[in-house]
Amino acid sequence: MHWLTLLIITAVFFGFYNFFIKVSAGHIHEILGAVILQAIALLLGGIALVYLKLKQVPFENSGKGLLFAVLAGVFVGLAEITSFYAFSKGTPASVGIPVIVGGTVIVGTLLGVIFLKEQLHCQHYAGIVLILTGIYILASR
Repeated sequence: MHWLTLLIITAVFFGFYNFFIKVSAGHIHEILGAVILQAIALLLGGIALVYLKLKQVPFENSGKGLLFAVLAGVFVGLAEITSFYAFSKGTPASVGIPVIVGGTVIVGTLLGVIFLKEQLHCQHYAGIVLILTGIYILASR
C-alpha cells in the first residue's frame, strides 16, 4: 500500500478518534474516558500482535525504540486526557478538532526540524502560516 494512502486512512482514524472523544466528553469522567480509550487500544494492539506472532512475523526492537514508544504512549495519554477535559468544557468539535490537529502538525514539524534536522522549503513555511492562520481564525470566534 502506498504511504499516502496509509496517511489518509490514519487521518480518517484520527478524525473519528477526536470526534468520539468530543461526543463522549461530558457523559463520562475525563480520566475514565481516557482509560477506557487506552484499554481498547491495548486490546486491539494485543490482538494484532498475537495475529502477527502466529504468522511468525519477526519483531525488531531496540532499547531506543522501546524508549521512544513509551514516550509516545505518555504523550498520547496526556493528549487524550486533556482532549476529554477540553471537550467537556463545551468546545465545539468544529473548533477543537482542527485546533488540535493543526497544533499537532506545528509541534511535530518543529520537533522534526529541531531534533531530526529536517529541512523546510517555501511550501512548508506557507503551510505552517496557513495552519497558524486557521487556528487563529477558529479560536478567535
